[in-house]
Amino acid sequence: MPALSTDFLTNPPGPDPIDAGIGPALQGSVWVCAVCALVCLPLGIGTAIFLQEFQPRNIWLRRLSALLQLNINNLAGVPSIVYGILGLTAFSMMFGLFGSEADPLAETGATYRRQFITEEGSEIVFVPVASRDEVLELTQGMDAIDGNGNPIKLNIIGPDDDFPDDDETLARSILSDAEGGILKDYRWYYFRLPFGKGVFAASLTLMLVILPVIIISTQEALRAVPPSLKRAAEGLGCTPWQVVRHVSLPAAIPGIMTGAILAMSRAIGEAAPILMIGVAVYIARGPAHLMDKFSILPIQIYYWAQQPIDSDASLNFQHIAAGGIIVLLIILFAFNSIAVLIRQLAQKRLT
Repeated sequence: MPALSTDFLTNPPGPDPIDAGIGPALQGSVWVCAVCALVCLPLGIGTAIFLQEFQPRNIWLRRLSALLQLNINNLAGVPSIVYGILGLTAFSMMFGLFGSEADPLAETGATYRRQFITEEGSEIVFVPVASRDEVLELTQGMDAIDGNGNPIKLNIIGPDDDFPDDDETLARSILSDAEGGILKDYRWYYFRLPFGKGVFAASLTLMLVILPVIIISTQEALRAVPPSLKRAAEGLGCTPWQVVRHVSLPAAIPGIMTGAILAMSRAIGEAAPILMIGVAVYIARGPAHLMDKFSILPIQIYYWAQQPIDSDASLNFQHIAAGGIIVLLIILFAFNSIAVLIRQLAQKRLT
Protein backbone atom coordinates (compact mmCIF):
# COMPACT_ATOMS: atom_id res chain seq x y z
CA MET A 1 0.00 0.00 0.00
CA PRO A 2 2.78 2.59 0.65
CA ALA A 3 3.74 2.33 -3.04
CA LEU A 4 0.30 3.42 -4.25
CA SER A 5 0.00 7.21 -4.58
CA THR A 6 -0.69 9.86 -7.19
CA ASP A 7 3.06 10.40 -7.60
CA PHE A 8 3.45 6.69 -8.31
CA LEU A 9 1.04 7.05 -11.24
CA THR A 10 2.85 10.04 -12.75
CA ASN A 11 6.55 9.77 -11.84
CA PRO A 12 9.06 8.13 -14.19
CA PRO A 13 11.02 5.07 -13.05
CA GLY A 14 14.25 5.80 -11.25
CA PRO A 15 17.05 4.30 -9.15
CA ASP A 16 15.23 5.10 -5.88
CA PRO A 17 12.04 3.07 -5.33
CA ILE A 18 10.61 5.82 -3.14
CA ASP A 19 10.47 8.27 -6.08
CA ALA A 20 9.97 5.74 -8.89
CA GLY A 21 6.65 5.57 -10.71
CA ILE A 22 4.81 4.04 -13.64
CA GLY A 23 3.95 7.26 -15.51
CA PRO A 24 5.77 6.55 -18.81
CA ALA A 25 4.80 2.85 -18.78
CA LEU A 26 1.15 3.74 -18.13
CA GLN A 27 1.18 6.25 -20.99
CA GLY A 28 2.85 3.69 -23.24
CA SER A 29 0.17 1.09 -22.45
CA VAL A 30 -2.56 3.61 -23.27
CA TRP A 31 -0.92 4.55 -26.59
CA VAL A 32 -0.30 0.95 -27.68
CA CYS A 33 -3.76 -0.33 -26.72
CA ALA A 34 -5.56 2.68 -28.24
CA VAL A 35 -3.80 2.31 -31.60
CA CYS A 36 -4.31 -1.46 -31.47
CA ALA A 37 -8.05 -1.01 -30.89
CA LEU A 38 -8.40 1.54 -33.70
CA VAL A 39 -6.76 -0.85 -36.17
CA CYS A 40 -7.97 -4.21 -34.89
CA LEU A 41 -11.65 -3.68 -34.05
CA PRO A 42 -12.85 -2.49 -37.49
CA LEU A 43 -10.74 -5.14 -39.24
CA GLY A 44 -11.83 -7.99 -36.96
CA ILE A 45 -15.53 -7.12 -36.87
CA GLY A 46 -15.62 -6.49 -40.62
CA THR A 47 -13.92 -9.82 -41.34
CA ALA A 48 -16.39 -11.66 -39.09
CA ILE A 49 -19.37 -10.01 -40.81
CA PHE A 50 -18.04 -10.98 -44.23
CA LEU A 51 -17.35 -14.60 -43.26
CA GLN A 52 -20.60 -15.09 -41.38
CA GLU A 53 -23.16 -13.06 -43.32
CA PHE A 54 -21.87 -12.94 -46.90
CA GLN A 55 -21.05 -16.50 -47.92
CA PRO A 56 -20.00 -16.58 -51.60
CA ARG A 57 -22.00 -18.73 -54.03
CA ASN A 58 -19.04 -19.76 -56.18
CA ILE A 59 -17.74 -23.17 -55.09
CA TRP A 60 -14.08 -22.11 -55.24
CA LEU A 61 -14.71 -18.96 -53.26
CA ARG A 62 -16.62 -21.01 -50.68
CA ARG A 63 -13.62 -23.32 -50.34
CA LEU A 64 -11.32 -20.32 -49.99
CA SER A 65 -13.62 -18.92 -47.30
CA ALA A 66 -13.59 -22.26 -45.47
CA LEU A 67 -9.78 -22.33 -45.61
CA LEU A 68 -9.66 -18.80 -44.23
CA GLN A 69 -12.02 -19.79 -41.41
CA LEU A 70 -9.85 -22.80 -40.57
CA ASN A 71 -6.72 -20.63 -40.38
CA ILE A 72 -8.44 -18.09 -38.14
CA ASN A 73 -9.50 -20.85 -35.74
CA ASN A 74 -5.94 -22.21 -35.66
CA LEU A 75 -4.36 -18.77 -35.18
CA ALA A 76 -6.43 -18.21 -32.03
CA GLY A 77 -4.33 -20.90 -30.31
CA VAL A 78 -0.87 -19.75 -31.42
CA PRO A 79 1.42 -18.65 -28.52
CA SER A 80 1.85 -14.89 -28.36
CA ILE A 81 5.66 -15.12 -28.52
CA VAL A 82 5.30 -16.42 -32.10
CA TYR A 83 3.38 -13.27 -32.99
CA GLY A 84 6.20 -11.27 -31.40
CA ILE A 85 8.73 -12.83 -33.78
CA LEU A 86 6.42 -12.13 -36.71
CA GLY A 87 5.86 -8.54 -35.56
CA LEU A 88 9.60 -7.93 -35.22
CA THR A 89 10.30 -9.20 -38.73
CA ALA A 90 7.25 -7.93 -40.61
CA PHE A 91 6.24 -4.71 -38.84
CA SER A 92 9.39 -3.48 -37.11
CA MET A 93 12.00 -4.39 -39.72
CA MET A 94 9.62 -4.97 -42.68
CA PHE A 95 11.91 -7.74 -43.89
CA GLY A 96 14.64 -5.14 -44.50
CA LEU A 97 12.93 -3.91 -47.68
CA PHE A 98 12.24 -0.30 -46.69
CA GLY A 99 15.45 1.16 -45.32
CA SER A 100 16.08 1.62 -41.61
CA GLU A 101 14.97 3.83 -38.73
CA ALA A 102 17.93 6.14 -39.30
CA ASP A 103 17.37 6.28 -43.06
CA PRO A 104 13.64 5.62 -43.71
CA LEU A 105 12.24 5.09 -47.17
CA ALA A 106 9.38 7.53 -46.55
CA GLU A 107 8.11 9.62 -43.66
CA THR A 108 5.50 12.23 -42.85
CA GLY A 109 4.72 14.38 -39.82
CA ALA A 110 8.30 15.58 -39.21
CA THR A 111 9.86 19.02 -39.59
CA TYR A 112 13.58 19.79 -39.81
CA ARG A 113 15.66 22.67 -38.50
CA ARG A 114 19.28 23.68 -38.76
CA GLN A 115 20.76 24.75 -35.46
CA PHE A 116 23.45 27.46 -35.30
CA ILE A 117 25.35 29.12 -32.48
CA THR A 118 25.65 32.85 -33.04
CA GLU A 119 28.95 34.68 -32.97
CA GLU A 120 27.89 36.21 -29.66
CA GLY A 121 28.68 32.74 -28.30
CA SER A 122 25.72 31.89 -26.10
CA GLU A 123 22.68 32.29 -28.34
CA ILE A 124 21.16 29.51 -30.45
CA VAL A 125 19.12 30.13 -33.58
CA PHE A 126 17.17 27.71 -35.77
CA VAL A 127 16.52 27.85 -39.51
CA PRO A 128 13.65 25.67 -40.85
CA VAL A 129 14.56 23.42 -43.80
CA ALA A 130 12.44 21.16 -46.01
CA SER A 131 14.45 17.97 -45.39
CA ARG A 132 17.55 16.78 -43.61
CA ASP A 133 19.45 16.57 -46.93
CA GLU A 134 18.64 20.12 -48.04
CA VAL A 135 21.72 22.24 -48.70
CA LEU A 136 21.09 25.49 -46.83
CA GLU A 137 22.42 28.70 -48.37
CA LEU A 138 22.71 31.45 -45.76
CA THR A 139 21.59 34.84 -47.04
CA GLN A 140 21.38 38.23 -45.39
CA GLY A 141 18.10 38.83 -43.58
CA MET A 142 16.79 35.27 -43.89
CA ASP A 143 14.09 34.13 -41.46
CA ALA A 144 15.07 32.20 -38.35
CA ILE A 145 13.86 31.44 -34.82
CA ASP A 146 15.75 32.25 -31.63
CA GLY A 147 16.04 29.99 -28.60
CA ASN A 148 12.82 31.39 -27.11
CA GLY A 149 10.78 30.65 -30.24
CA ASN A 150 10.65 34.25 -31.48
CA PRO A 151 11.08 35.00 -35.21
CA ILE A 152 14.24 36.94 -36.10
CA LYS A 153 16.21 38.05 -39.15
CA LEU A 154 19.72 36.62 -39.41
CA ASN A 155 22.75 38.79 -39.95
CA ILE A 156 25.22 36.90 -42.14
CA ILE A 157 28.90 37.76 -41.74
CA GLY A 158 31.07 37.14 -44.81
CA PRO A 159 34.79 36.29 -44.80
CA ASP A 160 35.78 39.93 -45.33
CA ASP A 161 33.04 41.55 -43.18
CA ASP A 162 33.63 43.13 -39.82
CA PHE A 163 31.78 41.89 -36.78
CA PRO A 164 28.96 44.21 -35.66
CA ASP A 165 29.51 46.34 -32.56
CA ASP A 166 25.87 46.12 -31.55
CA ASP A 167 25.26 43.24 -29.09
CA GLU A 168 21.72 42.74 -30.34
CA THR A 169 22.90 42.36 -33.94
CA LEU A 170 25.78 40.13 -32.84
CA ALA A 171 23.29 37.85 -31.03
CA ARG A 172 21.67 37.04 -34.39
CA SER A 173 24.85 36.95 -36.49
CA ILE A 174 26.44 33.80 -37.92
CA LEU A 175 29.25 33.23 -40.40
CA SER A 176 28.35 32.64 -44.04
CA ASP A 177 30.22 29.30 -44.08
CA ALA A 178 28.70 27.99 -40.84
CA GLU A 179 27.29 24.45 -40.97
CA GLY A 180 24.47 23.93 -38.52
CA GLY A 181 23.45 20.63 -37.00
CA ILE A 182 20.18 19.05 -38.10
CA LEU A 183 17.28 18.73 -35.64
CA LYS A 184 14.04 16.85 -36.24
CA ASP A 185 10.72 17.74 -34.62
CA TYR A 186 7.93 15.18 -34.53
CA ARG A 187 4.17 15.63 -34.55
CA TRP A 188 2.02 13.04 -32.76
CA TYR A 189 1.04 11.43 -36.07
CA TYR A 190 4.65 11.05 -37.28
CA PHE A 191 4.80 8.06 -39.62
CA ARG A 192 7.68 6.37 -41.44
CA LEU A 193 8.65 3.23 -43.32
CA PRO A 194 9.89 1.02 -41.75
CA PHE A 195 7.97 1.42 -38.48
CA GLY A 196 10.94 0.59 -36.26
CA LYS A 197 10.59 -0.47 -32.64
CA GLY A 198 7.91 2.05 -31.75
CA VAL A 199 4.29 2.32 -30.69
CA PHE A 200 2.79 1.49 -34.10
CA ALA A 201 4.80 -1.71 -34.60
CA ALA A 202 3.89 -2.90 -31.11
CA SER A 203 0.21 -2.11 -31.71
CA LEU A 204 0.17 -4.12 -34.94
CA THR A 205 1.88 -7.01 -33.16
CA LEU A 206 -0.77 -7.03 -30.44
CA MET A 207 -3.37 -6.83 -33.21
CA LEU A 208 -2.13 -10.20 -34.48
CA VAL A 209 -2.58 -11.67 -31.00
CA ILE A 210 -6.19 -10.59 -30.46
CA LEU A 211 -7.51 -10.40 -34.03
CA PRO A 212 -8.52 -14.12 -34.23
CA VAL A 213 -10.26 -13.82 -30.84
CA ILE A 214 -12.27 -10.79 -31.99
CA ILE A 215 -13.23 -12.47 -35.27
CA ILE A 216 -14.39 -15.67 -33.58
CA SER A 217 -16.31 -13.89 -30.80
CA THR A 218 -18.01 -11.62 -33.35
CA GLN A 219 -18.99 -14.63 -35.46
CA GLU A 220 -20.48 -16.33 -32.41
CA ALA A 221 -22.45 -13.20 -31.58
CA LEU A 222 -23.80 -12.98 -35.14
CA ARG A 223 -24.58 -16.70 -35.16
CA ALA A 224 -26.64 -16.28 -31.98
CA VAL A 225 -29.05 -13.86 -33.69
CA PRO A 226 -32.36 -15.71 -34.30
CA PRO A 227 -32.62 -16.67 -38.01
CA SER A 228 -36.32 -15.72 -37.93
CA LEU A 229 -35.36 -12.05 -37.56
CA LYS A 230 -33.18 -12.23 -40.66
CA ARG A 231 -35.80 -14.11 -42.69
CA ALA A 232 -38.44 -11.57 -41.71
CA ALA A 233 -36.24 -8.70 -42.90
CA GLU A 234 -35.53 -10.49 -46.16
CA GLY A 235 -39.26 -11.09 -46.62
CA LEU A 236 -39.83 -7.32 -46.34
CA GLY A 237 -37.45 -6.79 -49.27
CA CYS A 238 -34.25 -5.81 -47.41
CA THR A 239 -30.92 -6.31 -49.16
CA PRO A 240 -28.28 -8.51 -47.46
CA TRP A 241 -26.44 -5.41 -46.23
CA GLN A 242 -29.64 -3.88 -44.86
CA VAL A 243 -30.34 -7.10 -42.98
CA VAL A 244 -26.84 -6.96 -41.44
CA ARG A 245 -27.02 -3.25 -40.66
CA HIS A 246 -30.53 -3.07 -39.19
CA VAL A 247 -31.07 -6.57 -37.77
CA SER A 248 -27.93 -8.68 -37.25
CA LEU A 249 -25.54 -6.04 -35.94
CA PRO A 250 -27.91 -4.38 -33.43
CA ALA A 251 -28.86 -7.80 -32.04
CA ALA A 252 -25.21 -8.93 -31.85
CA ILE A 253 -23.75 -5.75 -30.34
CA PRO A 254 -23.67 -7.10 -26.73
CA GLY A 255 -21.64 -10.16 -27.72
CA ILE A 256 -19.42 -8.20 -30.11
CA MET A 257 -18.56 -5.52 -27.56
CA THR A 258 -18.00 -8.05 -24.80
CA GLY A 259 -15.60 -10.06 -26.95
CA ALA A 260 -13.79 -6.93 -28.12
CA ILE A 261 -13.29 -5.52 -24.63
CA LEU A 262 -12.13 -8.84 -23.20
CA ALA A 263 -9.68 -9.17 -26.10
CA MET A 264 -8.32 -5.69 -25.32
CA SER A 265 -8.01 -6.75 -21.68
CA ARG A 266 -5.74 -9.54 -22.85
CA ALA A 267 -3.74 -7.16 -25.02
CA ILE A 268 -2.99 -4.72 -22.21
CA GLY A 269 -1.44 -7.51 -20.14
CA GLU A 270 0.68 -9.07 -22.88
CA ALA A 271 4.45 -8.86 -22.41
CA ALA A 272 6.06 -11.60 -24.54
CA PRO A 273 5.33 -10.17 -28.03
CA ILE A 274 6.31 -6.66 -26.92
CA LEU A 275 9.61 -7.97 -25.54
CA MET A 276 10.36 -9.47 -28.95
CA ILE A 277 9.80 -6.08 -30.58
CA GLY A 278 12.57 -4.65 -28.37
CA VAL A 279 10.66 -2.35 -26.02
CA ALA A 280 12.69 -0.09 -23.74
CA VAL A 281 12.94 -1.54 -20.22
CA TYR A 282 13.78 1.85 -18.73
CA ILE A 283 12.39 5.03 -20.25
CA ALA A 284 11.93 8.40 -18.54
CA ARG A 285 8.98 9.73 -20.58
CA GLY A 286 5.88 8.56 -22.37
CA PRO A 287 5.63 8.30 -26.17
CA ALA A 288 5.07 11.53 -28.11
CA HIS A 289 4.24 10.08 -31.54
CA LEU A 290 3.38 6.82 -33.29
CA MET A 291 6.99 5.84 -34.00
CA ASP A 292 8.35 6.80 -30.58
CA LYS A 293 10.08 4.51 -28.11
CA PHE A 294 7.91 3.34 -25.23
CA SER A 295 7.48 1.01 -22.29
CA ILE A 296 4.36 -0.75 -20.99
CA LEU A 297 3.13 -1.77 -17.55
CA PRO A 298 3.89 -5.53 -17.73
CA ILE A 299 7.47 -4.87 -18.86
CA GLN A 300 8.02 -2.28 -16.11
CA ILE A 301 6.62 -4.64 -13.48
CA TYR A 302 8.86 -7.47 -14.70
CA TYR A 303 11.93 -5.21 -14.58
CA TRP A 304 11.24 -4.12 -11.00
CA ALA A 305 10.53 -7.67 -9.84
CA GLN A 306 14.04 -8.73 -10.95
CA GLN A 307 15.83 -6.11 -8.84
CA PRO A 308 17.71 -7.17 -5.68
CA ILE A 309 16.03 -6.75 -2.30
CA ASP A 310 17.51 -4.30 0.21
CA SER A 311 16.58 -5.63 3.66
CA ASP A 312 17.33 -2.26 5.31
CA ALA A 313 15.11 -0.19 3.00
CA SER A 314 11.52 0.61 3.93
CA LEU A 315 10.43 0.40 0.29
CA ASN A 316 11.93 -2.01 -2.25
CA PHE A 317 11.43 -2.38 -5.98
CA GLN A 318 9.36 -5.49 -5.25
CA HIS A 319 6.90 -3.27 -3.34
CA ILE A 320 6.42 -0.87 -6.24
CA ALA A 321 6.22 -3.86 -8.60
CA ALA A 322 3.30 -5.08 -6.48
CA GLY A 323 1.81 -1.59 -6.69
CA GLY A 324 2.09 -1.74 -10.48
CA ILE A 325 0.34 -5.13 -10.47
CA ILE A 326 -2.53 -3.64 -8.44
CA VAL A 327 -2.88 -0.80 -10.96
CA LEU A 328 -2.89 -3.30 -13.85
CA LEU A 329 -5.52 -5.43 -12.11
CA ILE A 330 -7.70 -2.37 -11.53
CA ILE A 331 -7.49 -1.52 -15.25
CA LEU A 332 -8.42 -5.08 -16.22
CA PHE A 333 -11.29 -5.11 -13.72
CA ALA A 334 -12.54 -1.82 -15.19
CA PHE A 335 -12.39 -3.27 -18.72
CA ASN A 336 -14.40 -6.32 -17.65
CA SER A 337 -16.93 -4.17 -15.80
CA ILE A 338 -17.43 -2.03 -18.92
CA ALA A 339 -18.01 -5.20 -20.95
CA VAL A 340 -20.70 -6.36 -18.52
CA LEU A 341 -22.31 -2.91 -18.46
CA ILE A 342 -22.43 -2.67 -22.26
CA ARG A 343 -23.98 -6.12 -22.47
CA GLN A 344 -26.69 -5.21 -19.96
CA LEU A 345 -27.51 -1.86 -21.58
CA ALA A 346 -27.63 -3.33 -25.08
CA GLN A 347 -29.85 -6.20 -23.99
CA LYS A 348 -32.27 -3.80 -22.31
CA ARG A 349 -32.52 -1.73 -25.50
CA LEU A 350 -33.36 -4.81 -27.59
CA THR A 351 -36.08 -5.98 -25.23
